[in-house]
Amino acid sequence: MATFLIILQLFIVLGALWVGSRYGSLALGAISGIGLAVLVFGFNLKPGSPPTDVIYIIIAAVTCAGIMQASGGMDWLIQIAERMLRKHPERITILAPFSTFFLTVLVGTGHVVYTLMPIICDIALKQGIRPERPCGVASIASQVGITCSPIAAAVVAFVSISNANGFDITIPRVLMISLPACLIGLMAAAIASYRRGKDLDKDPDFQAKIADPEQRKYIYGSNATMLDKQINRESKRAVYIFLLALAVIVLFAAVPSLLPSWGDERLKMNIVIQIVMITAAALMIIFCKAQPKKAVSGPVWQSGMVAVVAIYGIAWLADTFFSNHLHEMQNMLEGIVANYPWSIGLVFFVVSVLINSQGAVVVAMLPLAYKLGIPGPVLLGVFPAVYGYFFIPNYPSDIATVNFDRSGTTVIGKYLLNHSFMMPGLISVGVSTIVAYVLAMIVY
Repeated sequence: MATFLIILQLFIVLGALWVGSRYGSLALGAISGIGLAVLVFGFNLKPGSPPTDVIYIIIAAVTCAGIMQASGGMDWLIQIAERMLRKHPERITILAPFSTFFLTVLVGTGHVVYTLMPIICDIALKQGIRPERPCGVASIASQVGITCSPIAAAVVAFVSISNANGFDITIPRVLMISLPACLIGLMAAAIASYRRGKDLDKDPDFQAKIADPEQRKYIYGSNATMLDKQINRESKRAVYIFLLALAVIVLFAAVPSLLPSWGDERLKMNIVIQIVMITAAALMIIFCKAQPKKAVSGPVWQSGMVAVVAIYGIAWLADTFFSNHLHEMQNMLEGIVANYPWSIGLVFFVVSVLINSQGAVVVAMLPLAYKLGIPGPVLLGVFPAVYGYFFIPNYPSDIATVNFDRSGTTVIGKYLLNHSFMMPGLISVGVSTIVAYVLAMIVY
């Protein structure tokens, strides 16, 4: 009977996540609340703890990035990326993913790339390159960068939860593993995408499409660019402030002795990130003419707040289920974990497919992984596997990329899973995880 109840409760958790993912946006967190209510009031489970530390960090980081966007600083970053891409258009399939990757690393969210995606598609079309090649891997890269950003929720949560469970790790040490591993994985995915699909001049579907003058005008007529936008000094100053804030955070994480202390207690990095980010946001408002109202209406701030609600509901629901059934989970998984500790990476990947958030995967699953006795270095090695939501192409960046590709070569696919993001996603995450695991075993 007890086993039946646990399975029933697990289906309630998975059902809430599945229904929430179908509605998307705020629904993920809100519908997780329904699952939480059923577990607590219907099955009398003791509520777990919402991940408040991670939520506060996301709010601070997104506020700072949103203010930078409102100041026009994000436009300057996009211009820099576009100049590089247009300077070497024949290498767009290689350069595009690294552009979106580093934008995400800087800002901590993959939603900053929407302005760059039409530019990538435009360059590919004008160069005669099948847009699916750079667009598919570039969309993947925009999400891969999250595990390499010093202010991303997934990275900060990994460090915070690991330290609480006895694995002494810092943000720079995480990036020492994840950054080279993800770059190698992206390079493998970009190379695999280089000759992907038929060339446009040999694609009968595309040739039939452009035979229609209206379609040809639609595909080739527009010229997406940010180069004609005037960037003022205040916008550039905002970027400098933001980069300085990132440098300060990395410095404090690398040299904890610089942090203030009170007896045996030293200021924690989660507080440091919040203080530095909020301070940087204030400096942009004062010295860079950034308008807070414009920041609140911008895509970076809005997507960040959606992530807050999603992580709040998902992580609270998961913690409630796992904390009440930890003993049963340990008994069920200890044999597998003892013999194949790396298999927890597969669990991370599958959970990510369900909940569309790398930060939520870390907050929900990493505490359980530590309680199952999996060593910290192993978990660091499989860290890139927390990105699996490309598997079902319902994430906003993937859908937007399909819409930006006027050629119609970047597709969802008739059978849902045969979409343009599957191949680069599997290669990137697979290679990144293997490389990260090897590096973590060597270093630790």
